[in-house]
Amino acid sequence: MKVAVTDNEKLRLTLEGVLVGIISGIFVSMFRWSIAHSLKFYQGLYVAARNNSLLVLSLLGLMIIIGLFVGYLVKKEPNISGSGIPQVEAQLGGEMHLNWWSILWKKFVGGILCIGPGLFLGREGPSIQLGSAVGQGVGDLTHDNKGVNQRVLIASGAAAGLSAAFSAPIAGAMFVLEEVYHNFSPMVWITSLASAVSANLVALYVFGLQPVLQVPYQYSLPVKYYWHLVILGIVLGLMGRLYQICTLSMPAVFAKTRLPRYIHGIIPLILIVPLGMMYTQFIGGGNEVIVNLDKFKGGLLFLMGLLLLRFVFSMISYGSGLPGGIFLPILNLGAIIGAIYAVFMNQLGLLPIYFESNLIIFAMAGYFACIGKAPFTAIILVTEMVGSLKHLMPLAVLSLVAYIVVDMLNGAPIYEALKERLNLNSDYLNRVSKFNDRLEVPIYEGSSIDGKYIRDIPFPKDILVIAVYRGERQLIPRGDTMIKAGDRIVFMVNAGQRAKISQKLQDLIQGMH
Repeated sequence: MKVAVTDNEKLRLTLEGVLVGIISGIFVSMFRWSIAHSLKFYQGLYVAARNNSLLVLSLLGLMIIIGLFVGYLVKKEPNISGSGIPQVEAQLGGEMHLNWWSILWKKFVGGILCIGPGLFLGREGPSIQLGSAVGQGVGDLTHDNKGVNQRVLIASGAAAGLSAAFSAPIAGAMFVLEEVYHNFSPMVWITSLASAVSANLVALYVFGLQPVLQVPYQYSLPVKYYWHLVILGIVLGLMGRLYQICTLSMPAVFAKTRLPRYIHGIIPLILIVPLGMMYTQFIGGGNEVIVNLDKFKGGLLFLMGLLLLRFVFSMISYGSGLPGGIFLPILNLGAIIGAIYAVFMNQLGLLPIYFESNLIIFAMAGYFACIGKAPFTAIILVTEMVGSLKHLMPLAVLSLVAYIVVDMLNGAPIYEALKERLNLNSDYLNRVSKFNDRLEVPIYEGSSIDGKYIRDIPFPKDILVIAVYRGERQLIPRGDTMIKAGDRIVFMVNAGQRAKISQKLQDLIQGMH
Protein backbone atom coordinates (compact mmCIF):
# COMPACT_ATOMS: atom_id res chain seq x y z
CA MET A 1 0.00 0.00 0.00
CA LYS A 2 1.23 3.45 -0.85
CA VAL A 3 2.05 5.74 2.02
CA ALA A 4 0.71 8.87 0.40
CA VAL A 5 -1.96 9.64 -2.14
CA THR A 6 -0.18 10.99 -5.23
CA ASP A 7 -1.37 13.93 -7.31
CA ASN A 8 -2.18 11.51 -10.15
CA GLU A 9 -4.41 9.49 -7.82
CA LYS A 10 -6.15 12.65 -6.65
CA LEU A 11 -6.77 13.70 -10.24
CA ARG A 12 -8.04 10.26 -11.15
CA LEU A 13 -10.38 10.20 -8.17
CA THR A 14 -11.64 13.68 -9.01
CA LEU A 15 -12.37 12.66 -12.60
CA GLU A 16 -14.10 9.52 -11.38
CA GLY A 17 -16.06 11.77 -9.01
CA VAL A 18 -17.24 13.78 -12.02
CA LEU A 19 -18.36 10.55 -13.69
CA VAL A 20 -20.18 9.48 -10.50
CA GLY A 21 -21.84 12.90 -10.36
CA ILE A 22 -23.09 12.75 -13.96
CA ILE A 23 -24.52 9.23 -13.59
CA SER A 24 -26.01 10.03 -10.16
CA GLY A 25 -27.48 13.25 -11.57
CA ILE A 26 -29.23 11.29 -14.31
CA PHE A 27 -30.65 8.69 -11.91
CA VAL A 28 -31.72 11.20 -9.26
CA SER A 29 -33.23 13.57 -11.84
CA MET A 30 -35.33 10.70 -13.21
CA PHE A 31 -36.27 9.78 -9.64
CA ARG A 32 -37.21 13.38 -8.79
CA TRP A 33 -39.14 13.89 -12.05
CA SER A 34 -41.06 10.61 -11.66
CA ILE A 35 -42.10 11.42 -8.09
CA ALA A 36 -43.26 14.95 -8.96
CA HIS A 37 -45.39 13.76 -11.90
CA SER A 38 -46.73 10.75 -9.97
CA LEU A 39 -47.88 13.07 -7.17
CA LYS A 40 -49.75 15.32 -9.61
CA PHE A 41 -51.38 12.25 -11.18
CA TYR A 42 -52.47 10.86 -7.82
CA GLN A 43 -53.74 14.25 -6.64
CA GLY A 44 -56.03 14.30 -9.68
CA LEU A 45 -57.27 10.80 -8.82
CA TYR A 46 -57.95 11.78 -5.19
CA VAL A 47 -60.02 14.78 -6.28
CA ALA A 48 -61.97 12.64 -8.75
CA ALA A 49 -62.51 9.95 -6.08
CA ARG A 50 -64.48 12.37 -3.90
CA ASN A 51 -67.55 11.65 -6.03
CA ASN A 52 -66.72 8.15 -7.25
CA SER A 53 -66.88 5.28 -4.76
CA LEU A 54 -65.64 2.78 -7.37
CA LEU A 55 -62.49 4.86 -7.83
CA VAL A 56 -62.00 4.92 -4.05
CA LEU A 57 -62.11 1.12 -3.92
CA SER A 58 -59.78 0.91 -6.93
CA LEU A 59 -57.30 3.25 -5.24
CA LEU A 60 -57.38 1.24 -2.02
CA GLY A 61 -56.78 -1.95 -4.01
CA LEU A 62 -53.90 -0.30 -5.86
CA MET A 63 -52.29 0.82 -2.59
CA ILE A 64 -52.49 -2.71 -1.18
CA ILE A 65 -50.83 -4.06 -4.33
CA ILE A 66 -48.10 -1.40 -4.11
CA GLY A 67 -47.62 -2.19 -0.41
CA LEU A 68 -47.25 -5.91 -1.10
CA PHE A 69 -44.87 -5.37 -4.04
CA VAL A 70 -42.66 -2.89 -2.20
CA GLY A 71 -42.80 -5.17 0.85
CA TYR A 72 -41.46 -7.95 -1.36
CA LEU A 73 -38.61 -5.68 -2.47
CA VAL A 74 -37.84 -4.74 1.15
CA LYS A 75 -37.90 -8.40 2.20
CA LYS A 76 -35.42 -9.27 -0.55
CA GLU A 77 -33.25 -6.20 0.12
CA PRO A 78 -33.85 -4.87 3.67
CA ASN A 79 -31.30 -2.09 3.18
CA ILE A 80 -33.63 -0.12 0.88
CA SER A 81 -35.88 0.51 3.87
CA GLY A 82 -36.13 4.08 5.17
CA SER A 83 -34.02 6.96 3.90
CA GLY A 84 -30.87 4.93 3.25
CA ILE A 85 -28.55 7.46 4.90
CA PRO A 86 -27.86 5.26 7.98
CA GLN A 87 -26.92 2.41 5.64
CA VAL A 88 -24.53 4.68 3.73
CA GLU A 89 -22.93 5.79 7.01
CA ALA A 90 -22.50 2.17 8.12
CA GLN A 91 -21.02 1.21 4.76
CA LEU A 92 -18.51 4.05 4.85
CA GLY A 93 -17.60 3.06 8.40
CA GLY A 94 -16.79 -0.48 7.28
CA GLU A 95 -19.71 -1.90 9.26
CA MET A 96 -21.63 -3.42 6.35
CA HIS A 97 -21.30 -4.23 2.67
CA LEU A 98 -24.14 -3.45 0.25
CA ASN A 99 -25.02 -4.92 -3.13
CA TRP A 100 -24.99 -1.69 -5.13
CA TRP A 101 -27.01 -2.92 -8.11
CA SER A 102 -29.72 -4.43 -5.91
CA ILE A 103 -29.91 -1.19 -3.90
CA LEU A 104 -29.95 0.99 -7.00
CA TRP A 105 -32.88 -0.46 -8.89
CA LYS A 106 -34.97 -1.56 -5.91
CA LYS A 107 -34.63 1.81 -4.12
CA PHE A 108 -35.41 3.62 -7.36
CA VAL A 109 -38.57 1.63 -8.10
CA GLY A 110 -39.70 1.31 -4.48
CA GLY A 111 -39.12 5.00 -3.76
CA ILE A 112 -41.21 6.16 -6.72
CA LEU A 113 -44.03 3.74 -5.89
CA CYS A 114 -44.17 4.89 -2.24
CA ILE A 115 -43.44 8.60 -2.42
CA GLY A 116 -45.45 9.18 -5.61
CA PRO A 117 -48.92 8.52 -4.10
CA GLY A 118 -48.36 11.35 -1.61
CA LEU A 119 -46.91 9.73 1.51
CA PHE A 120 -45.15 12.24 3.77
CA LEU A 121 -41.72 11.00 2.74
CA GLY A 122 -38.75 12.82 1.24
CA ARG A 123 -36.87 11.98 -1.95
CA GLU A 124 -33.55 13.30 -0.62
CA GLY A 125 -32.47 10.40 1.62
CA PRO A 126 -33.20 7.86 -1.14
CA SER A 127 -31.37 10.13 -3.60
CA ILE A 128 -28.30 10.03 -1.34
CA GLN A 129 -28.44 6.23 -1.25
CA LEU A 130 -28.95 6.06 -5.02
CA GLY A 131 -25.89 8.26 -5.50
CA SER A 132 -23.79 6.18 -3.11
CA ALA A 133 -24.82 3.01 -4.99
CA VAL A 134 -23.67 4.64 -8.24
CA GLY A 135 -20.36 5.55 -6.56
CA GLN A 136 -19.87 1.99 -5.37
CA GLY A 137 -20.71 0.68 -8.83
CA VAL A 138 -18.21 3.00 -10.51
CA GLY A 139 -15.63 1.91 -7.92
CA ASP A 140 -16.29 -1.74 -8.77
CA LEU A 141 -16.13 -1.16 -12.51
CA THR A 142 -12.92 0.88 -12.28
CA HIS A 143 -11.31 -1.67 -9.92
CA ASP A 144 -11.22 0.75 -6.97
CA ASN A 145 -12.83 -1.91 -4.80
CA LYS A 146 -10.06 -2.57 -2.30
CA GLY A 147 -10.42 0.23 0.21
CA VAL A 148 -10.22 3.94 0.48
CA ASN A 149 -10.78 4.87 -3.17
CA GLN A 150 -14.12 3.13 -3.34
CA ARG A 151 -15.25 4.69 -0.06
CA VAL A 152 -14.36 8.12 -1.44
CA LEU A 153 -16.50 7.39 -4.52
CA ILE A 154 -19.38 6.17 -2.33
CA ALA A 155 -19.17 9.39 -0.33
CA SER A 156 -18.99 11.50 -3.48
CA GLY A 157 -22.03 9.68 -4.87
CA ALA A 158 -23.95 10.54 -1.71
CA ALA A 159 -23.02 14.20 -2.19
CA ALA A 160 -24.15 14.01 -5.80
CA GLY A 161 -27.48 12.49 -4.77
CA LEU A 162 -28.32 15.29 -2.35
CA SER A 163 -27.06 17.91 -4.79
CA ALA A 164 -29.33 16.70 -7.60
CA ALA A 165 -32.32 16.25 -5.27
CA PHE A 166 -32.19 19.82 -3.91
CA SER A 167 -30.11 21.57 -6.61
CA ALA A 168 -27.69 22.37 -3.78
CA PRO A 169 -24.12 21.28 -4.63
CA ILE A 170 -22.30 22.96 -1.74
CA ALA A 171 -24.76 21.52 0.79
CA GLY A 172 -24.37 18.10 -0.83
CA ALA A 173 -20.63 18.12 -0.28
CA MET A 174 -20.97 19.59 3.22
CA PHE A 175 -23.58 17.00 4.27
CA VAL A 176 -21.23 14.17 3.38
CA LEU A 177 -18.36 15.71 5.34
CA GLU A 178 -20.42 16.76 8.37
CA GLU A 179 -23.01 14.02 8.68
CA VAL A 180 -22.05 10.95 6.63
CA TYR A 181 -18.25 10.62 6.32
CA HIS A 182 -17.40 12.55 9.54
CA ASN A 183 -14.04 13.48 8.06
CA PHE A 184 -12.84 16.64 6.33
CA SER A 185 -10.19 14.77 4.35
CA PRO A 186 -9.08 16.84 1.32
CA MET A 187 -9.34 13.74 -0.87
CA VAL A 188 -12.98 13.28 0.19
CA TRP A 189 -14.14 16.86 -0.08
CA ILE A 190 -12.62 17.64 -3.49
CA THR A 191 -14.06 14.44 -5.00
CA SER A 192 -17.43 15.03 -3.31
CA LEU A 193 -17.52 18.61 -4.57
CA ALA A 194 -16.68 17.47 -8.12
CA SER A 195 -19.53 14.92 -7.95
CA ALA A 196 -21.99 17.39 -6.42
CA VAL A 197 -21.31 20.07 -9.03
CA SER A 198 -21.56 17.56 -11.90
CA ALA A 199 -24.84 16.15 -10.58
CA ASN A 200 -26.23 19.64 -10.11
CA LEU A 201 -25.44 20.54 -13.73
CA VAL A 202 -27.56 17.58 -14.83
CA ALA A 203 -30.39 18.60 -12.47
CA LEU A 204 -30.25 22.23 -13.67
CA TYR A 205 -30.51 21.04 -17.28
CA VAL A 206 -33.62 18.99 -16.43
CA PHE A 207 -35.38 21.31 -13.95
CA GLY A 208 -34.04 24.76 -14.78
CA LEU A 209 -32.32 27.43 -12.71
CA GLN A 210 -35.18 28.30 -10.35
CA PRO A 211 -34.41 27.45 -6.70
CA VAL A 212 -36.21 24.40 -5.31
CA LEU A 213 -37.89 26.39 -2.50
CA GLN A 214 -38.32 29.94 -3.75
CA VAL A 215 -40.01 31.50 -0.71
CA PRO A 216 -40.57 35.20 -1.49
CA TYR A 217 -39.88 37.74 1.25
CA GLN A 218 -40.21 41.51 1.38
CA TYR A 219 -37.58 42.66 3.87
CA SER A 220 -34.56 41.32 5.74
CA LEU A 221 -35.16 40.79 9.46
CA PRO A 222 -33.90 43.84 11.42
CA VAL A 223 -31.48 43.24 14.28
CA LYS A 224 -34.03 44.61 16.76
CA TYR A 225 -36.15 41.50 16.12
CA TYR A 226 -33.31 39.01 16.62
CA TRP A 227 -34.59 38.15 20.09
CA HIS A 228 -37.35 36.24 18.27
CA LEU A 229 -34.67 33.92 16.88
CA VAL A 230 -33.65 32.88 20.39
CA ILE A 231 -37.23 32.06 21.42
CA LEU A 232 -38.00 30.32 18.12
CA GLY A 233 -34.71 28.40 18.41
CA ILE A 234 -35.75 27.09 21.84
CA VAL A 235 -39.16 26.05 20.45
CA LEU A 236 -37.51 24.31 17.49
CA GLY A 237 -35.04 22.55 19.79
CA LEU A 238 -37.84 21.18 21.98
CA MET A 239 -39.88 20.11 18.95
CA GLY A 240 -36.75 18.65 17.37
CA ARG A 241 -36.06 16.45 20.38
CA LEU A 242 -39.71 15.32 20.28
CA TYR A 243 -39.27 14.44 16.61
CA GLN A 244 -36.17 12.36 17.39
CA ILE A 245 -37.91 10.46 20.19
CA CYS A 246 -41.03 9.75 18.12
CA THR A 247 -39.08 8.68 15.03
CA LEU A 248 -36.95 6.20 16.98
CA SER A 249 -39.99 4.75 18.77
CA MET A 250 -42.11 4.11 15.64
CA PRO A 251 -40.76 0.62 14.78
CA ALA A 252 -41.87 -0.55 18.25
CA VAL A 253 -45.30 0.99 17.66
CA PHE A 254 -45.67 -0.80 14.32
CA ALA A 255 -44.49 -4.05 15.90
CA LYS A 256 -47.69 -4.05 17.97
CA THR A 257 -49.71 -4.60 14.77
CA ARG A 258 -48.15 -8.10 14.63
CA LEU A 259 -47.80 -7.76 10.87
CA PRO A 260 -44.48 -8.80 9.31
CA ARG A 261 -42.13 -5.82 9.24
CA TYR A 262 -41.80 -5.79 5.46
CA ILE A 263 -45.54 -5.14 4.89
CA HIS A 264 -46.01 -2.41 7.51
CA GLY A 265 -46.03 -0.01 4.56
CA ILE A 266 -49.55 -1.09 3.64
CA ILE A 267 -50.87 0.92 6.62
CA PRO A 268 -49.76 4.41 5.48
CA LEU A 269 -50.52 3.54 1.84
CA ILE A 270 -54.15 2.77 2.74
CA LEU A 271 -54.40 5.87 4.94
CA ILE A 272 -53.14 8.16 2.17
CA VAL A 273 -56.32 7.56 0.12
CA PRO A 274 -58.74 9.30 2.55
CA LEU A 275 -56.05 11.87 3.44
CA GLY A 276 -55.46 12.60 -0.21
CA MET A 277 -59.18 13.04 -0.82
CA MET A 278 -59.59 15.44 2.13
CA TYR A 279 -56.28 17.33 2.05
CA THR A 280 -55.13 17.00 -1.55
CA GLN A 281 -52.87 20.06 -1.59
CA PHE A 282 -51.13 19.15 1.70
CA ILE A 283 -49.89 15.64 0.85
CA GLY A 284 -46.46 14.57 -0.38
CA GLY A 285 -42.97 15.45 0.79
CA GLY A 286 -43.91 19.08 1.31
CA ASN A 287 -42.28 21.25 -1.38
CA GLU A 288 -45.49 22.94 -2.43
CA VAL A 289 -46.63 23.36 1.17
CA ILE A 290 -43.46 25.27 2.05
CA VAL A 291 -43.59 27.53 -1.00
CA ASN A 292 -47.26 28.43 -0.45
CA LEU A 293 -47.25 28.49 3.36
CA ASP A 294 -47.52 32.27 3.71
CA LYS A 295 -50.38 32.28 1.16
CA PHE A 296 -52.64 30.04 3.24
CA LYS A 297 -54.93 32.47 5.06
CA GLY A 298 -56.35 29.98 7.53
CA GLY A 299 -54.96 31.57 10.69
CA LEU A 300 -53.28 30.11 13.73
CA LEU A 301 -55.63 27.15 14.28
CA PHE A 302 -55.28 26.12 10.64
CA LEU A 303 -51.47 26.15 10.88
CA MET A 304 -51.50 24.18 14.12
CA GLY A 305 -53.80 21.59 12.54
CA LEU A 306 -51.49 21.38 9.53
CA LEU A 307 -48.50 20.87 11.85
CA LEU A 308 -50.29 18.07 13.69
CA LEU A 309 -51.32 16.40 10.44
CA ARG A 310 -47.85 16.62 8.92
CA PHE A 311 -46.09 15.51 12.12
CA VAL A 312 -48.29 12.48 12.83
CA PHE A 313 -48.48 11.18 9.28
CA SER A 314 -44.75 11.79 8.73
CA MET A 315 -44.15 9.46 11.68
CA ILE A 316 -46.53 6.84 10.26
CA SER A 317 -45.04 7.10 6.78
CA TYR A 318 -41.40 6.82 7.84
CA GLY A 319 -41.98 4.45 10.75
CA SER A 320 -43.47 1.86 8.40
CA GLY A 321 -40.03 1.24 6.89
CA LEU A 322 -40.99 2.13 3.31
CA PRO A 323 -38.23 3.45 1.02
CA GLY A 324 -38.42 7.18 1.68
CA GLY A 325 -36.65 9.83 3.69
CA ILE A 326 -37.24 12.43 6.39
CA PHE A 327 -35.09 15.24 4.97
CA LEU A 328 -37.84 17.25 3.24
CA PRO A 329 -40.55 16.41 5.83
CA ILE A 330 -38.23 17.84 8.53
CA LEU A 331 -37.79 21.05 6.54
CA ASN A 332 -41.55 21.16 6.01
CA LEU A 333 -42.31 20.84 9.71
CA GLY A 334 -39.73 23.51 10.52
CA ALA A 335 -41.36 25.88 8.03
CA ILE A 336 -44.80 25.34 9.57
CA ILE A 337 -43.43 25.94 13.10
CA GLY A 338 -41.86 29.16 11.83
CA ALA A 339 -45.19 30.27 10.33
CA ILE A 340 -47.06 29.47 13.56
CA TYR A 341 -44.55 31.48 15.59
CA ALA A 342 -44.81 34.46 13.22
CA VAL A 343 -48.62 34.50 13.25
CA PHE A 344 -48.75 34.09 17.03
CA MET A 345 -46.26 36.91 17.65
CA ASN A 346 -48.13 39.10 15.17
CA GLN A 347 -51.36 38.56 17.07
CA LEU A 348 -49.55 39.67 20.23
CA GLY A 349 -48.39 42.78 18.39
CA LEU A 350 -44.70 41.84 18.72
CA LEU A 351 -43.81 41.12 15.07
CA PRO A 352 -45.08 42.50 11.74
CA ILE A 353 -46.72 39.77 9.67
CA TYR A 354 -44.59 40.51 6.60
CA PHE A 355 -41.67 38.80 8.39
CA GLU A 356 -43.55 35.48 8.30
CA SER A 357 -41.68 34.41 5.15
CA ASN A 358 -38.36 35.14 6.85
CA LEU A 359 -39.19 32.96 9.84
CA ILE A 360 -40.39 30.17 7.55
CA ILE A 361 -36.97 30.18 5.88
CA PHE A 362 -35.03 30.41 9.15
CA ALA A 363 -37.03 27.71 10.92
CA MET A 364 -36.40 25.18 8.14
CA ALA A 365 -32.68 25.42 8.80
CA GLY A 366 -33.07 25.49 12.58
CA TYR A 367 -35.26 22.38 12.68
CA PHE A 368 -32.94 20.33 10.47
CA ALA A 369 -29.86 21.63 12.29
CA CYS A 370 -31.08 20.36 15.66
CA ILE A 371 -32.58 17.04 14.48
CA GLY A 372 -29.69 16.07 12.22
CA LYS A 373 -27.15 17.94 14.41
CA ALA A 374 -25.60 19.24 11.19
CA PRO A 375 -25.88 23.04 11.46
CA PHE A 376 -23.45 23.92 8.66
CA THR A 377 -25.31 21.69 6.22
CA ALA A 378 -28.62 23.18 7.32
CA ILE A 379 -27.47 26.77 6.84
CA ILE A 380 -25.89 26.15 3.43
CA LEU A 381 -28.75 23.93 2.24
CA VAL A 382 -31.47 26.45 2.98
CA THR A 383 -29.35 29.27 1.55
CA GLU A 384 -28.95 27.37 -1.74
CA MET A 385 -32.58 26.22 -1.86
CA VAL A 386 -34.11 29.68 -1.38
CA GLY A 387 -31.53 31.29 -3.66
CA SER A 388 -30.46 34.12 -1.33
CA LEU A 389 -27.38 34.90 0.76
CA LYS A 390 -29.14 37.58 2.81
CA HIS A 391 -30.26 35.17 5.55
CA LEU A 392 -26.91 33.79 6.68
CA MET A 393 -26.72 35.62 10.02
CA PRO A 394 -30.26 34.82 11.27
CA LEU A 395 -29.92 31.25 9.94
CA ALA A 396 -26.74 30.85 11.98
CA VAL A 397 -28.26 32.32 15.16
CA LEU A 398 -31.39 30.18 14.98
CA SER A 399 -29.55 26.98 14.05
CA LEU A 400 -27.07 27.47 16.89
CA VAL A 401 -29.78 28.00 19.52
CA ALA A 402 -31.85 25.01 18.33
CA TYR A 403 -28.73 22.81 18.21
CA ILE A 404 -27.73 23.74 21.76
CA VAL A 405 -31.24 22.97 23.08
CA VAL A 406 -31.24 19.46 21.56
CA ASP A 407 -27.68 18.92 22.77
CA MET A 408 -28.71 19.83 26.33
CA LEU A 409 -31.58 17.33 26.03
CA ASN A 410 -29.06 14.59 25.09
CA GLY A 411 -30.35 14.27 21.55
CA ALA A 412 -28.09 12.35 19.17
CA PRO A 413 -27.87 13.03 15.40
CA ILE A 414 -30.94 11.33 13.98
CA TYR A 415 -29.12 9.43 11.23
CA GLU A 416 -26.46 8.23 13.67
CA ALA A 417 -29.20 7.03 16.04
CA LEU A 418 -30.99 5.26 13.17
CA LYS A 419 -27.71 3.62 12.12
CA GLU A 420 -27.38 2.09 15.58
CA ARG A 421 -30.77 0.43 15.04
CA LEU A 422 -29.58 -1.39 11.93
CA ASN A 423 -29.10 -5.14 12.14
CA LEU A 424 -25.37 -5.17 11.51
CA ASN A 425 -23.87 -8.60 10.83
CA SER A 426 -21.44 -9.45 13.65
CA ASP A 427 -19.71 -12.01 11.40
CA TYR A 428 -19.01 -9.24 8.90
CA LEU A 429 -17.61 -6.97 11.62
CA ASN A 430 -15.31 -9.74 12.88
CA ARG A 431 -14.01 -10.84 9.49
CA VAL A 432 -10.36 -10.66 8.44
CA SER A 433 -9.64 -9.55 4.89
CA LYS A 434 -6.73 -10.46 2.63
CA PHE A 435 -6.43 -6.72 1.85
CA ASN A 436 -5.00 -3.88 3.86
CA ASP A 437 -6.77 -0.54 4.02
CA ARG A 438 -5.96 3.08 4.76
CA LEU A 439 -7.67 4.73 7.74
CA GLU A 440 -7.38 8.49 8.20
CA VAL A 441 -8.18 10.02 11.62
CA PRO A 442 -8.22 13.77 12.44
CA ILE A 443 -6.92 15.01 15.80
CA TYR A 444 -9.11 17.66 17.43
CA GLU A 445 -8.45 20.20 20.15
CA GLY A 446 -8.78 18.52 23.54
CA SER A 447 -7.77 15.07 22.27
CA SER A 448 -6.01 12.91 24.83
CA ILE A 449 -3.10 12.36 22.43
CA ASP A 450 -2.58 16.04 21.57
CA GLY A 451 1.01 16.91 22.49
CA LYS A 452 2.15 13.29 22.94
CA TYR A 453 4.92 11.45 21.13
CA ILE A 454 3.90 8.53 18.93
CA ARG A 455 5.98 6.11 21.07
CA ASP A 456 3.93 7.05 24.15
CA ILE A 457 0.48 6.55 22.57
CA PRO A 458 -1.16 3.15 23.28
CA PHE A 459 -2.42 2.52 19.74
CA PRO A 460 -4.36 -0.72 19.13
CA LYS A 461 -2.36 -3.74 18.01
CA ASP A 462 -2.14 -4.76 14.36
CA ILE A 463 -2.07 -1.21 12.98
CA LEU A 464 0.75 0.79 11.45
CA VAL A 465 1.11 4.57 11.45
CA ILE A 466 2.13 5.33 7.86
CA ALA A 467 1.80 9.12 7.65
CA VAL A 468 1.04 12.27 9.63
CA TYR A 469 -0.33 15.28 7.75
CA ARG A 470 0.12 18.74 9.25
CA GLY A 471 -1.73 21.03 6.90
CA GLU A 472 -0.56 20.12 3.40
CA ARG A 473 2.81 18.88 4.70
CA GLN A 474 3.38 15.15 5.15
CA LEU A 475 5.56 14.04 8.06
CA ILE A 476 7.30 10.67 8.11
CA PRO A 477 6.16 9.20 11.46
CA ARG A 478 8.83 8.25 14.00
CA GLY A 479 8.69 7.43 17.67
CA ASP A 480 9.69 10.98 18.60
CA THR A 481 7.10 12.62 16.29
CA MET A 482 4.80 14.77 18.43
CA ILE A 483 1.09 14.68 17.54
CA LYS A 484 -0.65 18.06 17.55
CA ALA A 485 -4.27 19.18 17.28
CA GLY A 486 -5.14 19.66 13.62
CA ASP A 487 -2.98 16.76 12.45
CA ARG A 488 -4.37 13.93 10.36
CA ILE A 489 -2.88 10.51 11.13
CA VAL A 490 -3.00 7.83 8.45
CA PHE A 491 -2.96 4.19 9.58
CA MET A 492 -2.63 0.93 7.70
CA VAL A 493 -5.20 -1.58 8.98
CA ASN A 494 -6.67 -4.87 7.87
CA ALA A 495 -9.65 -4.03 5.64
CA GLY A 496 -11.88 -6.49 7.47
CA GLN A 497 -11.12 -4.98 10.87
CA ARG A 498 -11.51 -1.36 9.79
CA ALA A 499 -14.75 -0.64 11.67
CA LYS A 500 -13.55 -2.15 14.95
CA ILE A 501 -10.15 -0.46 14.84
CA SER A 502 -11.75 2.85 13.86
CA GLN A 503 -13.94 2.73 16.96
CA LYS A 504 -10.95 1.89 19.19
CA LEU A 505 -9.01 4.81 17.74
CA GLN A 506 -11.95 7.18 18.24
CA ASP A 507 -12.22 6.10 21.88
CA LEU A 508 -8.48 6.66 22.29
CA ILE A 509 -8.16 10.09 20.68
CA GLN A 510 -11.42 11.70 21.80
CA GLY A 511 -10.62 11.65 25.51
CA MET A 512 -10.05 14.99 27.25
CA HIS A 513 -7.00 15.97 29.33
